[in-house]
Amino acid sequence: MRRFAAILTGSATVLLLCSCGSGPPAPAASSPTTTAPDTTSAARTAVPIVPHPPTITRQAKWVDLKVGDCLSAAPPTDPSVVEVQLINCQAPHTAEVFLRSDVAVNDALAGVAEQHCNTGLAQYTRQSGHYSTTYLIDSNMDRTGHTALPSTVICLLQSADGQPLIGSARD
Repeated sequence: MRRFAAILTGSATVLLLCSCGSGPPAPAASSPTTTAPDTTSAARTAVPIVPHPPTITRQAKWVDLKVGDCLSAAPPTDPSVVEVQLINCQAPHTAEVFLRSDVAVNDALAGVAEQHCNTGLAQYTRQSGHYSTTYLIDSNMDRTGHTALPSTVICLLQSADGQPLIGSARD
Protein backbone atom coordinates (compact mmCIF):
# COMPACT_ATOMS: atom_id res chain seq x y z
CA MET A 1 0.00 0.00 0.00
CA ARG A 2 2.87 2.36 0.76
CA ARG A 3 4.43 1.58 -2.55
CA PHE A 4 1.15 2.38 -4.38
CA ALA A 5 0.86 5.71 -2.51
CA ALA A 6 4.49 6.57 -3.38
CA ILE A 7 3.90 5.76 -7.07
CA LEU A 8 0.66 7.80 -7.10
CA THR A 9 2.37 10.78 -5.43
CA GLY A 10 5.36 10.55 -7.79
CA SER A 11 3.08 10.36 -10.85
CA ALA A 12 1.09 13.38 -9.73
CA THR A 13 4.31 15.34 -9.20
CA VAL A 14 5.56 14.43 -12.69
CA LEU A 15 2.24 15.44 -14.25
CA LEU A 16 2.29 18.79 -12.48
CA LEU A 17 5.87 19.51 -13.53
CA CYS A 18 5.16 18.53 -17.14
CA SER A 19 2.17 20.84 -17.38
CA CYS A 20 4.10 23.88 -16.14
CA GLY A 21 5.08 26.19 -18.99
CA SER A 22 3.64 23.99 -21.72
CA GLY A 23 0.99 26.50 -22.82
CA PRO A 24 1.42 29.89 -24.43
CA PRO A 25 2.14 32.82 -22.12
CA ALA A 26 -0.94 34.73 -21.05
CA PRO A 27 -1.27 38.13 -22.73
CA ALA A 28 -0.71 41.18 -20.56
CA ALA A 29 -3.96 42.50 -19.16
CA SER A 30 -3.17 46.12 -20.03
CA SER A 31 -2.58 45.68 -23.77
CA PRO A 32 -4.67 43.40 -25.98
CA THR A 33 -2.68 41.11 -28.27
CA THR A 34 -3.31 38.36 -30.73
CA THR A 35 -1.04 35.43 -31.39
CA ALA A 36 -0.03 33.97 -34.71
CA PRO A 37 -0.85 30.31 -35.31
CA ASP A 38 1.84 27.97 -33.97
CA THR A 39 3.14 26.19 -37.07
CA THR A 40 6.49 25.22 -35.56
CA SER A 41 7.80 24.58 -32.13
CA ALA A 42 9.04 28.18 -31.99
CA ALA A 43 7.51 30.58 -29.50
CA ARG A 44 4.30 32.34 -30.51
CA THR A 45 4.60 35.90 -31.76
CA ALA A 46 2.45 38.56 -30.09
CA VAL A 47 0.96 41.13 -32.49
CA PRO A 48 -0.66 44.24 -30.98
CA ILE A 49 -4.22 45.02 -32.03
CA VAL A 50 -4.42 48.44 -33.64
CA PRO A 51 -7.76 50.07 -32.85
CA HIS A 52 -9.47 51.97 -35.67
CA PRO A 53 -11.33 55.15 -34.79
CA PRO A 54 -15.05 54.54 -34.80
CA THR A 55 -17.03 56.15 -37.59
CA ILE A 56 -19.81 57.14 -35.28
CA THR A 57 -22.46 59.26 -36.90
CA ARG A 58 -25.30 61.12 -35.32
CA GLN A 59 -27.91 63.61 -36.38
CA ALA A 60 -27.76 67.19 -35.12
CA LYS A 61 -29.57 70.40 -35.92
CA TRP A 62 -27.24 72.58 -37.96
CA VAL A 63 -27.95 75.55 -35.67
CA ASP A 64 -26.36 73.51 -32.84
CA LEU A 65 -23.09 72.78 -34.68
CA LYS A 66 -19.99 73.34 -32.57
CA VAL A 67 -16.41 74.17 -33.54
CA GLY A 68 -14.65 70.89 -34.36
CA ASP A 69 -17.78 69.05 -35.55
CA CYS A 70 -17.28 67.17 -38.82
CA LEU A 71 -20.07 66.60 -41.35
CA SER A 72 -20.41 63.54 -43.53
CA ALA A 73 -21.94 65.63 -46.34
CA ALA A 74 -21.86 69.26 -47.47
CA PRO A 75 -23.82 71.71 -45.32
CA PRO A 76 -27.42 72.15 -46.41
CA THR A 77 -28.38 74.85 -48.89
CA ASP A 78 -32.08 74.04 -48.68
CA PRO A 79 -33.64 76.12 -45.86
CA SER A 80 -36.09 73.32 -45.07
CA VAL A 81 -33.23 70.96 -44.06
CA VAL A 82 -32.64 71.38 -40.34
CA GLU A 83 -30.45 68.37 -39.50
CA VAL A 84 -27.01 67.26 -40.62
CA GLN A 85 -25.09 64.01 -40.16
CA LEU A 86 -22.03 64.35 -37.88
CA ILE A 87 -19.11 61.93 -38.18
CA ASN A 88 -15.83 61.23 -36.39
CA CYS A 89 -13.22 63.60 -37.87
CA GLN A 90 -10.73 60.73 -38.22
CA ALA A 91 -13.03 59.18 -40.83
CA PRO A 92 -13.38 60.69 -44.32
CA HIS A 93 -15.72 63.68 -44.12
CA THR A 94 -16.82 66.60 -46.27
CA ALA A 95 -16.79 69.61 -43.95
CA GLU A 96 -15.57 70.75 -40.52
CA VAL A 97 -16.97 73.57 -38.38
CA PHE A 98 -14.16 75.99 -37.53
CA LEU A 99 -15.92 79.10 -36.23
CA ARG A 100 -19.14 80.33 -34.64
CA SER A 101 -19.36 84.09 -34.57
CA ASP A 102 -22.18 86.20 -33.21
CA VAL A 103 -23.07 89.22 -35.34
CA ALA A 104 -25.64 92.00 -35.35
CA VAL A 105 -28.72 91.32 -37.44
CA ASN A 106 -27.83 93.97 -40.02
CA ASP A 107 -24.31 92.53 -40.32
CA ALA A 108 -25.45 88.99 -41.17
CA LEU A 109 -24.75 89.59 -44.82
CA ALA A 110 -22.54 87.65 -47.20
CA GLY A 111 -19.61 90.12 -47.05
CA VAL A 112 -19.51 90.18 -43.25
CA ALA A 113 -19.94 86.40 -42.99
CA GLU A 114 -17.08 85.83 -45.46
CA GLN A 115 -14.85 88.27 -43.57
CA HIS A 116 -15.51 86.49 -40.27
CA CYS A 117 -14.90 83.08 -41.87
CA ASN A 118 -11.68 84.13 -43.63
CA THR A 119 -10.24 85.54 -40.41
CA GLY A 120 -11.36 82.49 -38.43
CA LEU A 121 -9.91 80.04 -40.98
CA ALA A 122 -6.44 81.59 -40.74
CA GLN A 123 -6.58 81.29 -36.94
CA TYR A 124 -7.96 77.73 -36.95
CA THR A 125 -5.67 76.13 -39.52
CA ARG A 126 -2.71 78.49 -40.01
CA GLN A 127 -2.94 77.56 -43.73
CA SER A 128 -5.87 78.79 -45.76
CA GLY A 129 -4.82 77.66 -49.28
CA HIS A 130 -5.81 74.03 -48.72
CA TYR A 131 -9.43 74.80 -47.90
CA SER A 132 -12.51 76.52 -49.23
CA THR A 133 -15.09 77.93 -46.87
CA THR A 134 -18.81 78.14 -46.65
CA TYR A 135 -21.13 79.36 -43.92
CA LEU A 136 -24.60 79.09 -42.47
CA ILE A 137 -26.38 81.98 -40.75
CA ASP A 138 -28.64 81.31 -37.80
CA SER A 139 -30.86 84.32 -37.16
CA ASN A 140 -32.29 83.92 -33.71
CA MET A 141 -34.06 87.24 -33.47
CA ASP A 142 -36.63 87.87 -30.81
CA ARG A 143 -37.82 91.04 -32.61
CA THR A 144 -37.64 93.09 -29.38
CA GLY A 145 -34.23 94.64 -29.98
CA HIS A 146 -32.96 93.37 -26.63
CA THR A 147 -30.53 90.98 -28.26
CA ALA A 148 -27.50 92.91 -29.46
CA LEU A 149 -26.06 90.01 -31.47
CA PRO A 150 -29.06 87.96 -32.62
CA SER A 151 -27.40 86.17 -35.55
CA THR A 152 -24.66 83.53 -35.60
CA VAL A 153 -22.41 82.85 -38.55
CA ILE A 154 -21.34 79.17 -38.57
CA CYS A 155 -18.24 78.78 -40.74
CA LEU A 156 -17.28 75.45 -42.27
CA LEU A 157 -14.19 74.44 -44.20
CA GLN A 158 -13.98 71.96 -47.04
CA SER A 159 -11.13 70.62 -49.15
CA ALA A 160 -10.21 73.10 -51.90
CA ASP A 161 -9.97 70.25 -54.43
CA GLY A 162 -13.24 68.57 -53.41
CA GLN A 163 -11.56 65.51 -51.93
CA PRO A 164 -12.74 64.13 -48.56
CA LEU A 165 -10.95 65.39 -45.47
CA ILE A 166 -9.39 62.99 -42.97
CA GLY A 167 -8.51 64.24 -39.51
CA SER A 168 -9.14 67.69 -38.09
CA ALA A 169 -7.81 70.77 -39.88
CA ARG A 170 -7.22 72.44 -36.51
CA ASP A 171 -3.67 73.66 -36.09
